[in-house]
Amino acid sequence: MPCVARREKIGPMSDAPTKVGVLGARGRMGSQACKAIDAADGLELVAGVDIHDSLARLAGEHAEVVVDFTRPDVVMDNLKWCIGHGVSAVVGTSGFTDDRVDDLRAMIGDRDDVTVLIVPNFSIGAVLMMRFAAQAAPYFESVDVVEKHHPEKVDAPSGTAQRTAEMIARARSAADSEPMPDATTSDPSGARGAVIDGVPVHSVRARGLVAHQEVLLGALGETLTIRHDSLDRESFMPGVVAGVRAVSGPERRLHGVVVGLEHVLGLG
Repeated sequence: MPCVARREKIGPMSDAPTKVGVLGARGRMGSQACKAIDAADGLELVAGVDIHDSLARLAGEHAEVVVDFTRPDVVMDNLKWCIGHGVSAVVGTSGFTDDRVDDLRAMIGDRDDVTVLIVPNFSIGAVLMMRFAAQAAPYFESVDVVEKHHPEKVDAPSGTAQRTAEMIARARSAADSEPMPDATTSDPSGARGAVIDGVPVHSVRARGLVAHQEVLLGALGETLTIRHDSLDRESFMPGVVAGVRAVSGPERRLHGVVVGLEHVLGLG
């Protein structure tokens, strides 16, 4: 059955709530997003779309914005449809490379009626963790990122880890930091992990985990660990709701293609 729940909202409401659809509505994150949007003042959940459902349902329900929690192999087609139909999007699906972001910017062009917000992590704590790591990185010789997720996650490294590594690399480049010391000359099994913009990134997949990340920073005689743990998917929902409000309705303040929840929080 479609993930659409309608009930009376408590608290002040505008005369015309923003109509929201959820893609991937029967997944772990999508089903939680349905509940959060349905409970949020000023938002109305009008359609829950999942595999085998038609995107035309969004148009039929006059959705103004969608939240996408689908898969990297289908998300670009979803966004192409949204942009073509004048529907803004808040995207929690991972797999966004610079090329994909550039493709989205080309799709939108100079039109002002559509916003696509790509969010590597909806947790406010995770956003702050990434920002703190970037601030600290120029002060340490070594930086490694370790991300840990449940075994159903299909991509590695996580979007959060990739975004963290990119932010760290930019901060170190701006500070003219020296290359990180690493005497490894033999690593046939890839034990040192992936390398994103010069930053080693390691992925763990284990039962019992939800979403966790550590940034390990080292200098002579000291280390600093910056860690964030999401213990329940409910922790992401305030960021989802804030993202929807930032790209649509009376609170809209983002335009074009925007990457990162920090722009919603005023940290961009």
